[in-house]
Amino acid sequence: MTDLLSGIRVLDLTNVLAGPYCAYQLALLGADVIKVEAPPGGDLARQLGASPELNQAGMGASFLAQNAGKRSVVLDLKKPQDRERFLDLVATADALVENFRPGVMERLGLGHEKLKEIRPSLVYCAISGFGQTGPMRGNPAYDQIIQGLSGIMSITGTPETAPLRVGYPVADTLGGLVGAFAIAAALVKQKTKGEGAFLDVSMLECTLSALGWPVSNYLTAGVEPKPMGNENMTAAPSGAFRTGEGLLNIAANKQEQFVTLCGLIGRPELAADIRFAERETRKQNRVALKGLVEDALAGTSAAIWEEKLNRAGVPAGRVLTIPQVLEEPQVTERGMATAFEGVPGMDRPLTVVRGGFMVDGVAPMPAAPPPRLGEHMDEVFAALPGRDKPRARA
Repeated sequence: MTDLLSGIRVLDLTNVLAGPYCAYQLALLGADVIKVEAPPGGDLARQLGASPELNQAGMGASFLAQNAGKRSVVLDLKKPQDRERFLDLVATADALVENFRPGVMERLGLGHEKLKEIRPSLVYCAISGFGQTGPMRGNPAYDQIIQGLSGIMSITGTPETAPLRVGYPVADTLGGLVGAFAIAAALVKQKTKGEGAFLDVSMLECTLSALGWPVSNYLTAGVEPKPMGNENMTAAPSGAFRTGEGLLNIAANKQEQFVTLCGLIGRPELAADIRFAERETRKQNRVALKGLVEDALAGTSAAIWEEKLNRAGVPAGRVLTIPQVLEEPQVTERGMATAFEGVPGMDRPLTVVRGGFMVDGVAPMPAAPPPRLGEHMDEVFAALPGRDKPRARA
C-alpha cells in the first residue's frame, strides 16, 4: 500500500456502492478507514452479489469489491451509548463520509454542526442522489434512477433500442470517485490551514458533469444528443466493426489515420472517394463507409487487425468480455489485482482490483482483505482515549 494518506483516519458510514467506493480509494492510498456499520447485518452490500453462499455469510461479492483494507466496527447510532462511542471515534478522525438521505444524521443528533463541536477540522462528506438542497433532496436514489434522470440512458443504445442503462452502476461509481477527490482536496486545506469542510456530493450532478461533451453539444451548439449505438458522433470511421472473428473498435479520427486505414485494409481508393474524402462527408456517409470497411475486415480476425492497425498508428482494440480483459497481459503485468487467502466464506483466494493509477511506479493495493462485520471492535476502541479523559480536539 502506498502512503500518500498515511496517518489520515476516515470514518466510513456508507452502504452499497457510491460511499464504499469513495472510502476504498482513500484506503488504497494508506488512510486508516474505519467502517462504522449498523446492526444487525451491517452494509447491505454484504448480502449482495452472485454467490448466495457469500451473501449468507455476510461477505457478498458486492461488498468484497470495494471494502478491502478497511476495519469494521458495529454501532447502533440510535442508542445513546453507541452514539457516545461514535463521538469518541469522531474526535480522532480527519474525515467522515456518509451516504444517508439528507437529514438522517441530523435526526440522529450527529449532523455536521454537532460533529464540528467535537472535531472542528473534520472534513465531512455527504454523498446523496441529489444533494443536500433542492426539491428532490429527500428522494431515494439508486444508480438506475440517476442514470435515467441524468440523460445517460437516453443516449445509450441504438436509435431502435435506447434508452438503455449502462451495464454497470456508473452513476454510483462517479459519485464515489468525485467524493474521494473532494475529500483529498479538503484534506490539503485541513493540513495547511487547520480548517474542515462540508462536502455536498450529488450523484446526479457528478453524472451530468461527466456527460461533458453531450451536455456541451446541447448548451453551446443547440444539438440534442441522440443514441448512436457503437458509433462515435465526432468522427467516422470510428466505432465497432465486424471482422472475420470478433468485434474490433477502430478510431480513425484523424485524416491521416483514415488514409492509413484505407491502405491497410486494401481499399486505398476510399480515401479519395468524394463521399469519404473529408471528415464531415465521412460522418454524413458513415453507414456506407462502415459497410465497406467491414467487408474489407471480413477475411481476418479482430486480434490480427488490432496488432496491424496499432502498429501503423491507427487506434484499434478488440471488444473483450470481463474474463478476457482480466487475463490480458497489459492488465496482469501492471498488477491490477491482488489476492487474499483465508477470507471467511470463501473456498478459494479472494481477488480484488485496485484503483486506476500507480504512485512512483507502485500500484496502490489494500493491505488487508475486506473485514468481517465488527471484526475490529476491540482493536479500534482499545486504542481510543479513556472515557474519563477529554476528547481530543483539532
